[in-house]
Amino acid sequence: MSQVWTYPPELVEAIGRLGVAPKPETPPRFVRDHLSELYRYEIRALKMRLLAGDFPKVDYVGHVIALRKKYWPLSFTPQQWEALCGHGTLSPPE
Repeated sequence: MSQVWTYPPELVEAIGRLGVAPKPETPPRFVRDHLSELYRYEIRALKMRLLAGDFPKVDYVGHVIALRKKYWPLSFTPQQWEALCGHGTLSPPE
């Protein structure tokens, strides 16, 4: 038997905009870890753009805040993700 997770519509919409579409069997911690990796990739790319001179240093904080807003689901802890998504069991097909 495997667990089934029900992702709230607001969460599905937010992570969907980031290209993430978990299945009911996908554990919330896995999804959150994936989002965290995406965020770290984007923040590093932003830092590289700053160092390359793509925008002035004074604008960096605004870009970081925009990224944090984009990745707002990361503001929840893994435990909160599991509580938000609840869980049950999925019986194997008979």
